[in-house]
Amino acid sequence: MLEDTIIAISTPPGYGGLGIVRLSGQRALSIARKIFRPKNRRARILPRQCVFGEVYDSQSGDSLDEAFLIYFPRPASYTREDVVEITCHGSPVVMEEVLRLGIRAGARHAHPGEFTLRAYLRGRIDILQAEAINDLITATSLEQARVSFRQLKGRLSRLVEKLKETIIQALSKLEAAIEFPDEGISVAPEEIKGDLREVVATLQSLIQSYETGRTMREGLTLAIVGKANVGKSTLFNALLNEDRAIVSPYAGTTRDYLRERLMVDGVLFQLLDMAGLDKPSSPVEEEGIRRGRELASQADGILLVLDSSRPESRVDIGLIQKFKDKKTIYLFNKCDLPSRMDKNKCRSMDDVHPWLDISALRGTNLDQLRKLMVEVFVPSPAQGEEIILHQRQKILLEQALASIEKAIDHLERGYSEEVVAEEIRHSLPHLGALTGEIKVDDVIEEIFSRFCVGK
Repeated sequence: MLEDTIIAISTPPGYGGLGIVRLSGQRALSIARKIFRPKNRRARILPRQCVFGEVYDSQSGDSLDEAFLIYFPRPASYTREDVVEITCHGSPVVMEEVLRLGIRAGARHAHPGEFTLRAYLRGRIDILQAEAINDLITATSLEQARVSFRQLKGRLSRLVEKLKETIIQALSKLEAAIEFPDEGISVAPEEIKGDLREVVATLQSLIQSYETGRTMREGLTLAIVGKANVGKSTLFNALLNEDRAIVSPYAGTTRDYLRERLMVDGVLFQLLDMAGLDKPSSPVEEEGIRRGRELASQADGILLVLDSSRPESRVDIGLIQKFKDKKTIYLFNKCDLPSRMDKNKCRSMDDVHPWLDISALRGTNLDQLRKLMVEVFVPSPAQGEEIILHQRQKILLEQALASIEKAIDHLERGYSEEVVAEEIRHSLPHLGALTGEIKVDDVIEEIFSRFCVGK
């Protein structure tokens, strides 16, 4: 596969001022010469210098578009292969024709993520950096983009390498004592435990950061719950600034759930509007309530809406009791109307989570609600803390941690040095798989299949 020269459109589908077609491989420049000619026929194509010319059909001689060509010779390129980028006008028709001409000239259409896969296989980046490239491209928030860029620059990779070095040092001390008992070499268990506890602390910190990373990548799911006709759909529309949900004065208007994305201070939320969680009036509404309860139980957080213009009901009290053990913001809605609800009684049932008076209809205190959503639901990583974004990374770190913790336990129980060393050794393949030093074909295929074609 690496012997092929590949080609792909590297800019997003659709219309644009400019579009880029990229080639990579041993024949990248020779193929590019077959479909591109400089305006100045005497012009030389020099490394990393932009050449102005035309894309043309060598068989008919017809020019297709004006374009610029840049040549990046190996190994100082994205893939560590010869790379050529042709920039022309961003018309889908033009871009597809440039691609077709390149394939006819001898290139092969690239698979998703194949340019980055070649960068990995050629040793330019590791798997963590490859994942960071795709995370940077698909970032849903500025903070995630910053985290991904740090990992692209190798910050997480260096931390993993440092962990491996500490583990190998501890292992080498044990193995020296095992291999050369007659030389008087001995190792203090406390010294080994000190090294390993340092590794444990770092691994635990990385594992715990996954929830923050998952939030950055996928967003947080917030369920808007309450009994029928308390203003859930009105709040849903008000937060989104659009009439997404149907609103009426009649109970049971919402029978299924709606899901929409909402950005607040750079954080992605998935808002869920659903049927009122009280007694159904029809089989259809009953199914909507069942789905709503299931979604609410799985949500990252709850916006519990109460109608403060009416006395609290058994349903209201039941919902407070049901969700007080989840991350919840309680909302006394319809604060523009005279209050008939015993708010102190409601607050006394949960003094941990915040309560807020709002009017979804009038927009009262919605800015304060948005701030509360970030404060209550969004994890706050420590300044400078490294964050992992993928479950694959979390699982491998957990497996490495389990081996190290077992080794410490063996040391404390007085097991032989051979048994302790073997358990320490078990942690290394997991860290090797994390960076791609140890290649797992199925994992590599899955990672790069998430990339767009042309990257």
